[in-house]
Amino acid sequence: MSATTAGLIQIGVLIAALALIHLPLGDYMARVYSGTKHSRVERAVYRLGGVNPDADMRWSVYLRSLLAFSVVSILVLFGLQRLQGALPWSLGFDGVPPYQALNTAVSFVTNTNWQSYSGEATMGYFVQMSGLALQNFVSAAVGMAVAIALVRGFARSRSDGLGNFWTDMVRGTFRILLPIAFVAAALLLIGGVVQNLADPTTVETLAGGTQSIPGGPIATQEAIKELGTNGGGFFNANSAHPFENPQAWTNLLEIFLLLCIPFSLPRTFGKLIGDTKQGYAIVAAMAILWIAAVTAAVVFETQGNGPAFQAAGAAVEGKETRFGIPISATFAASTTSTSTGAVNSFHSSFTGLGGGVPLVNMMLGEVTPGGVGAGLYGMLVLAVLAVFLAGLMVGRTPEYLRKKIRAREIKLVALYVLVVPTLLLSGAAVAMATETGRASILNGGPHGLSEVLYAFASASNNNGSAFAGLNANTDFYNIALAVCMFLGRFLPIALALALAGSLARQPHTPVTEGTLPTHRALFVTLLGGTVLVIGALTYFPALALGPLAEGLV
Repeated sequence: MSATTAGLIQIGVLIAALALIHLPLGDYMARVYSGTKHSRVERAVYRLGGVNPDADMRWSVYLRSLLAFSVVSILVLFGLQRLQGALPWSLGFDGVPPYQALNTAVSFVTNTNWQSYSGEATMGYFVQMSGLALQNFVSAAVGMAVAIALVRGFARSRSDGLGNFWTDMVRGTFRILLPIAFVAAALLLIGGVVQNLADPTTVETLAGGTQSIPGGPIATQEAIKELGTNGGGFFNANSAHPFENPQAWTNLLEIFLLLCIPFSLPRTFGKLIGDTKQGYAIVAAMAILWIAAVTAAVVFETQGNGPAFQAAGAAVEGKETRFGIPISATFAASTTSTSTGAVNSFHSSFTGLGGGVPLVNMMLGEVTPGGVGAGLYGMLVLAVLAVFLAGLMVGRTPEYLRKKIRAREIKLVALYVLVVPTLLLSGAAVAMATETGRASILNGGPHGLSEVLYAFASASNNNGSAFAGLNANTDFYNIALAVCMFLGRFLPIALALALAGSLARQPHTPVTEGTLPTHRALFVTLLGGTVLVIGALTYFPALALGPLAEGLV
């Protein structure tokens, strides 16, 4: 059996597994967020935080709670990194430099997990476990909480409340992420992923030298890294490292983990609004675009052109031979479709057009299916835009899920759509226009531009993956990317919650003969077209100068 055939079979198994888990996981998450009882552990957490878990919050209170929690988390994680040398299990590492510590703190709290450092040479076990891994859980839970709040905005009528942020975050952490991550970590341990607290082992190499081989609590961090669509690797090589991802089946498991919750949340959405057909429409649009991205990446990497392809006879540079080209391309397409940022191959080594696929995925807003929670609320915002465009075409007041889309809602949607492109293009323009920004570009021509575009797309969309040819560990990039990560996370969240509050205050309008059906193939096509058109109109000039120019040479 050829490597290509084996890879295609694995892709088929992956799709079947995602389809199999869609209903049970989606239904379970709906029960979690609609329940009224609190477990003993959850009640203890609420008492410790001094919060009332049953208080129904207005959107502004929900947002303030979320921002307060996130800002405190940034400060705590920053402090842990700076004080690392005085903490247990530091492995002899000193504190992380200030700008790099700030970048990393913002990165992990915003669910970006961009890393301008080599994990095994910078972070001790304590910071990895109590700082980075903890944020992998709670930042993912924050994204899911925002998605559920927006769903409640559609489901509720004449209400000021969107639920309780603390309850949503705690339940997402303890009832969804922790149990699945526990099982996933056990499977990864069986597959050979390392899990210990031992000091690094010094061994003698075949050449007569010595090498320090680190261990660490890797399996537990790897599980939530993928499940929470985080992406921060314990090692610099990330999921290409055999200690993080040793076998073909563990590689397939990791892709499944980063896709399972985003593809199941539309089912949760359908259950919570009482119309599962609406959830099927959303997941269909997500799946079609994801399959298109995977197909394009596989084709460009197996049949493409470019310097790497021409030099090696195939696009094998930067890829692990134990995984093969098709499944490596699938990992790349999936990680950038879900704002995960984990990599099992070096995206900078992809062909010109193949490397453009991950970049385009991020530029589309990572809603195919998107990050944990973030993909669902991003796609729902675009669904509102799609019904507005449909209303303009037929001359009717647009409605979505029995809520009228008025001027206020469209203004919020327009601002939401503009936030990330503004951050991405402005940041890339500043980097290319300044000597400091250009100094970190190791490759000239279109590929160098692609590296910069990729970095700011990754930060602004809270992805975290990178083209390896850009040296981002400078004061300029640490600060610039931290700003993009912070604003790219919390400005869209603020606008999504404001939209949820506006919708929740509306009454439900009756469905009439003139109401656009939003559960049929026509709407799925319209929604997918809206995602593509918005991305094309916004980014085509930049893409034409970067990956398109490189790929067509």
